[in-house]
Amino acid sequence: MTDAHTSGPFIAAIDQGTTSSRCIVFDKDGRIVSVDQKEHEQIFPRPGWVEHDATEIWSNVQEVVAGALAKGGIAAADVKAIGITNQRETTLLWDRNTGEPVHHALVWQDTRTDALCKELGRNVGQDRFRRETGLPLASYFSGPKVRWLLDNVEGLRERAERGEILFGTMDSWVIWNLTGGTDGGVHVTDVTNASRTLLMNLHTMEWDEKILHSMDIPASLLPRIRSSAEVYGHVKGGALDGIPVASALGDQQAALFGQTCFAEGEAKSTYGTGTFMLMNTGDKIINSYSGLLTTVGYQIGDRKPVYALEGSIAVTGSLVQWMRDQMGLIKSAAEIETLASSVEDNGGAYFVPAFSGLFAPYWRSDARGVIAGLTRYVTKAHIARAVLEATAWQTREITDAMTKDSGVELTALKVDGGMTSNNLLMQTLSDFLDAPVVRPMVAETTCLGAAYAAGLAVGFWPDTDALRANWRRAAEWTPRMDADRRDREYKSWLKAVERTMGWIEDEE
Repeated sequence: MTDAHTSGPFIAAIDQGTTSSRCIVFDKDGRIVSVDQKEHEQIFPRPGWVEHDATEIWSNVQEVVAGALAKGGIAAADVKAIGITNQRETTLLWDRNTGEPVHHALVWQDTRTDALCKELGRNVGQDRFRRETGLPLASYFSGPKVRWLLDNVEGLRERAERGEILFGTMDSWVIWNLTGGTDGGVHVTDVTNASRTLLMNLHTMEWDEKILHSMDIPASLLPRIRSSAEVYGHVKGGALDGIPVASALGDQQAALFGQTCFAEGEAKSTYGTGTFMLMNTGDKIINSYSGLLTTVGYQIGDRKPVYALEGSIAVTGSLVQWMRDQMGLIKSAAEIETLASSVEDNGGAYFVPAFSGLFAPYWRSDARGVIAGLTRYVTKAHIARAVLEATAWQTREITDAMTKDSGVELTALKVDGGMTSNNLLMQTLSDFLDAPVVRPMVAETTCLGAAYAAGLAVGFWPDTDALRANWRRAAEWTPRMDADRRDREYKSWLKAVERTMGWIEDEE
């Protein structure tokens, strides 16, 4: 870094993610000036249960903010605003007077609310709240997780009724702590995160009283819903004391924003722990009949909200981790590409990683993972290839559903996230989608989106056109696959998916 580089102005972004928290500082051109990152513990009390220690996460956030400034030699005075992006749906309740969490956070992947969701569906089933919220009733979302905590933590419901408890997704927890915590912390969330709770009405952008009543959740717990780009408050103490906290976006919406998908029909797919594809649908709330979620894309200040269709895949990057950590078939995540490239094809094997059920477009929590089509011919290299193909096929299922719901054909897919460094996967994706796949210069689009929104809120960037001008293409892959072969293999994939369903019986 040259000395000139560390003189600002800058925008900082905190990304509180599923496996780690980081802080990235960006300059006017949307380039990364410095980064710091720290992992936190994944807690698995029982099969299907996943928790985080929110106190550990908050101390990590403070550490990476200080670390990013120190590493870049950046003066706090040069940071004009800070934006927040976060793992979505992960649910925390804490005591407003002590600031102590009442229980570990329940992570989005956690399936303990399965039975509760069935019960809440009553005679209507998964679609009971879909008209209002755009979401199916699934263990993925925050509302049922809040209800589970109220039902299962000793004395918690009484404390909540007395107004002593606050609920938040991780954006709310980070903003509350940044802005002073027990000393005047601001209790807010933004429209994107609120749209993932199963408690917000997409049409009014307010908490839905009927649903709160149905789920038996006291309204006093809830944060105020604000836009994604406005000043919520100022940092109290720490490395960024006095700096405006000016944006919040759920990580996938932040990536949509960072990829500058500001026009209707533009789509991005983020390949991380799971994979999330979002398509901008403008000011239209498109109800999905093909298993997608209708969600808020973003809202800039007092402008109209922009909606999106979303397809979520539970397991993509984490399947590669599983191959490394649980199976010991590879020593590093990068090795999967080398191993998979050592064979021409998948040897007839298909791997459907329904480890915590199937997400879009099926929403089947009774499904579990399957490797199908095994013969003596199949080697670990074929399995490695099937692992990468699983990510590409699952993406294909989602693009099909998006076209069906919106009537908009996918022209190109903008991609980001850790897995996009895998060139074999990117080529496979283009082959299976029969569309170009484009990776931008700055692959950290989640943080970039939070930075962009915060920058817009404080006038650091004039408008979205200025942001679009920053977007640069780094690489592009085009389809090379024969159509007959594509159709044949897709059919086999769909057959394998069917074999995952109904594995878990109701009474288990």
